[in-house]
Amino acid sequence: QVQLVESGGGLVQAEGSLRLSCAASRRTFISYDMGWFRQAPGKEREFVAALSSTNNIYYADSVKGRFTISRDNTKSTINLQMNSLKPEDTAVYYCAAEHALGYPSIARPKSYNSWGQGTQVTVSS
Repeated sequence: QVQLVESGGGLVQAEGSLRLSCAASRRTFISYDMGWFRQAPGKEREFVAALSSTNNIYYADSVKGRFTISRDNTKSTINLQMNSLKPEDTAVYYCAAEHALGYPSIARPKSYNSWGQGTQVTVSS
């Protein structure tokens, strides 16, 4: 497993932007498929975006065109740039890592064994 630490959450007004980062503990980070998920109160954890080790990118329909996932292998980090935020984007955001998932497994929370502690994103209307 790999240890993951998210940062960058906070409170923002609707239509604002935030950038989340997830730092991985291993230099073998480059070999992992990485995902961002979120969980709102009373709801199940849901897929947001994923970036495979082969640089395939996937987004949930709800965030397409607004969110961008990227990887910095030199810093062993994965980022989520979130623009045009909406109140319904409010949730705890988690990053996750796993090997060799492929699609659609890369979009399923149960596919991942390594998770960060989460970072709160709150979007006010």
